[in-house]
Amino acid sequence: MKVALAYSGGLDTTVAIRWLQEKYGAEVYTVTVDVGQEEDFKEIEEKAYKSGAVKHYHIDARQKFAEEYVARAIKANALYEGEYPLSSALSRPLIAEEVAKIALREGCDAVAHGCTGKGNDQLRFDATFAATAPDLKILAPVREWNMNREDEIEYALKNGLPINPRKSRFSIDENLWGRSIEAAELEDPWTEPPNEAFKLVKPLEETPNTPEELVIGFTGGIPTSLNGENSTMLEIIGKLNKIGGQHGYGVIDHIEDRVIGLKSREVYEAPAALILIKTHMDLEKMILGRRHLSFKQQIDKTWAEMIYSGLWADPLRKALDAFIDESQKNVTGEVRIKLYKGTMRITGRRAEKAAYAKEIITYSRESLFDQKAGEGFSKLWSLETRLTTLSEK
Repeated sequence: MKVALAYSGGLDTTVAIRWLQEKYGAEVYTVTVDVGQEEDFKEIEEKAYKSGAVKHYHIDARQKFAEEYVARAIKANALYEGEYPLSSALSRPLIAEEVAKIALREGCDAVAHGCTGKGNDQLRFDATFAATAPDLKILAPVREWNMNREDEIEYALKNGLPINPRKSRFSIDENLWGRSIEAAELEDPWTEPPNEAFKLVKPLEETPNTPEELVIGFTGGIPTSLNGENSTMLEIIGKLNKIGGQHGYGVIDHIEDRVIGLKSREVYEAPAALILIKTHMDLEKMILGRRHLSFKQQIDKTWAEMIYSGLWADPLRKALDAFIDESQKNVTGEVRIKLYKGTMRITGRRAEKAAYAKEIITYSRESLFDQKAGEGFSKLWSLETRLTTLSEK
């Protein structure tokens, strides 16, 4: 049997190589997809071969991730349960797709991932594998094995696998859109995350004592400039992660509902994601009408829930994208923000085709609005309420 394994270089996928060999006599092809995680990819490749991989692939998918996945998340204001910007969730279908491509190229019989049976990632990988390589068997060693972290470390040490069990007591996943931190003392929802858990966001006591102002430009709902300078998505995200983190902004700490019915305490740091989604939402308010905005909020919520649940490849997601893309045609303009001591405040916005009309909304004598028109409207607006109240007497 030949198996293509989504390989991160971590404990789960490293022991999975040996387990697949023992369980199925498999030739294991490891695939590491770069979505912006800061890793030593040469070291990961060496670890894969030391663990028994017959061939290793490294795929740089950062630009694709930013332009095809993150861009859609920004246009959809994607915050699962109003908090989580889908950093890990958004990367999984892309990783799975790349693994499936290698599997088909190498003539593999199966694809594999290192997800547990209690999390959401298993759904994201399984659903994408099923859509992109439906004829291949899906293997999930950790899920099938039903081993815990301690058992895996013991197995790895027994088999001489190249792991570092003391690297971190936290379970970390990162990419250019954010960083998730789990396990250890964070499993107690009452425990405050220690400073050492964070990499992007500085403690408040170490942040600058003066605020920093930024202007973010959008074209068709996509960020295209920072402080008046045109930049790529990758560049803007990288700069905002650094600037936002320096000011202590970007931490999310909330109780999250997993798809399988479990609640989990999740800690994320995602400065760029929060800055871009919130400024994009603000710009939309300048441009889209009230009914349009209200309906899009429902679409956005469904979109985020689908991505969180691993349904990137579902036809409904593509249909939702069609509506979202149409809504973004005029979402072009700039939003000004101020970062200071863990906060982000929007201080201004302007748009090329704004629905906001100062000459009508102003309270000055220059207003073009005829207030007398409001009397008839107000009477009709309350007519149903008045009639209903009278009928109940």
